[in-house]
Amino acid sequence: MVKIRLTRMGSKRNPHYRVVVVDARKKRSGDYIESLGYFDPRKTVETPLKINTERAQYWLGQGAQPTDTAIRLLEQAGVVLGSVLRKRAKSYKARQGEAAKTAEA
Repeated sequence: MVKIRLTRMGSKRNPHYRVVVVDARKKRSGDYIESLGYFDPRKTVETPLKINTERAQYWLGQGAQPTDTAIRLLEQAGVVLGSVLRKRAKSYKARQGEAAKTAEA
């Protein structure tokens, strides 16, 4: 199975991530098929999120399964997700909301 996920780059306490297409059996920072872009959670550059939307659409059309975090980033970048992935993203957001409510209580 092919997945769209993040691979960590950067030094200690300075995370940067690449959004990559990879075989699901590979390690987190192992070899990947294609790099789709990058994400900087600390926002130390002008564009903290850059994804090649055309190539992301191609891989989604080929059946690549994005992780929950990858779905969120692809949505932010403007990639059109299929109905199944949209439902998965909504359920992920609902789980996050429930976790926040239990943390407050």
